[in-house]
Amino acid sequence: MTSAPATPSFFAKGLLAAGLIVLADQLSKWWVLDIFQLPAKGIVEVLPFFNLVMVWNRGVSFGLLAADGDLGRWLLVGFTLAICGVVAVWLKRAERCLVAAALALVLGGAIGNIIDRVRLGAVADFIQLHAAGYSFYVFNIADAAISIGVALLLMDAILSGRQNGSAEG
Repeated sequence: MTSAPATPSFFAKGLLAAGLIVLADQLSKWWVLDIFQLPAKGIVEVLPFFNLVMVWNRGVSFGLLAADGDLGRWLLVGFTLAICGVVAVWLKRAERCLVAAALALVLGGAIGNIIDRVRLGAVADFIQLHAAGYSFYVFNIADAAISIGVALLLMDAILSGRQNGSAEG
């Protein structure tokens, strides 16, 4: 009698998803920098609410804690690598698909931005969304993945809290 083949764990699927996010992020940056050559073009309107504009982010999210110089850059790389390690351990222990998907998004986005810091000295941001006189921060695919992943983790925490609360009450 043979047993059913093992299905890939959330960890394996999460690592694959994170890898695909890194690939999409790095391909988009390659296209923007090397093929389209956005830095030489300034602001390019794609749609009435969407521009391509080159911004070099030397800090963390939204340019916070900007690190001018090599020491700050490498400290951010080290800090982000440590976060990636924590997220990878969390992913390995994930028991719910939503949590694994969220962690894969965060991990893939973080790795994509680490690659930029190591290779380019800063994170390449180029997506600008705007409407009615308001402009959101310029970001990239890695940033979007991280933001969506964090939102999914918050959603999971709220939903699992409701389920636990209704089970108790």
